[in-house]
Amino acid sequence: MPEFDACCDPAELLDLSGRKGLVVGIANDRSLAWPAALHFRQAGAELAITYVDERTKPHVVPLAARLEAPILLPCDVNAPHELDAVFDAITDRWGKLDFILHAVGSVPPGDLHGRLTDCSAAGFSQAMHVSVHSLIRMAHLAEPLMKRGGSLITLSYLGGERVVENYNVMGPVKAALEATVRYLAHELGPSNIRVNAISAGPVMTRAASGLTGFAGLLDATARVAPLRRNVTADEVGRAALLFASDYTDGITGEVLHVDAGVHVESPVAAAKMNVKSEES
Repeated sequence: MPEFDACCDPAELLDLSGRKGLVVGIANDRSLAWPAALHFRQAGAELAITYVDERTKPHVVPLAARLEAPILLPCDVNAPHELDAVFDAITDRWGKLDFILHAVGSVPPGDLHGRLTDCSAAGFSQAMHVSVHSLIRMAHLAEPLMKRGGSLITLSYLGGERVVENYNVMGPVKAALEATVRYLAHELGPSNIRVNAISAGPVMTRAASGLTGFAGLLDATARVAPLRRNVTADEVGRAALLFASDYTDGITGEVLHVDAGVHVESPVAAAKMNVKSEES
């Protein structure tokens, strides 16, 4: 066995120097993808950044500048050819890609706020296309650029495993996303391309603010979670950095819960916490 100094150089920990990454899903500095991008860059990676449309562009441009991103392009996954244009730019500039952070999701408000029972076909189709098929499409476009392997990372939520009040149609959509992670991991594994998801605890982002009763969800999660708190966007970002690094070379098809442990608690435990809170 080598001595510690011989096998582990602290200066090499989570080093992404020379790596090229694509981050899709930054809408503003409160997006979960933003601290992840900061960690990628701080670790030495060069990044391609996207924005959804002209409305979000003014919020993303200064963030891309802070990241010194050489590629900044629009990418509405519903718009034909925009995703292809992003990968064309990556091919032209870098000729390779080492990792992707996929952090996008969308559903019409009427379908998000209504019961799953009442969800429209169009709303369900849009949610599945943006949240799930876009990851499949990115995997397809990234595969030829990841000749020496790579890492695909997406963001999920506990509502894909268990019923979370008011999460509605996004529950089945996240369940489909997590199943997609497993199938992509199976198919891309022989090419040394890893595919994993981070199931993040609730964090106040622009997207999350659209959920009915989100403030109550934050409070309930903090009371029930073993750590008795909510997670931060930065903690989610650090997990993304881990998946982009060589330190998770042996992990694929995984859903990593970064949620202060709330996923291990039973509904009974949650109910007891609620009763205790009401009595106090």
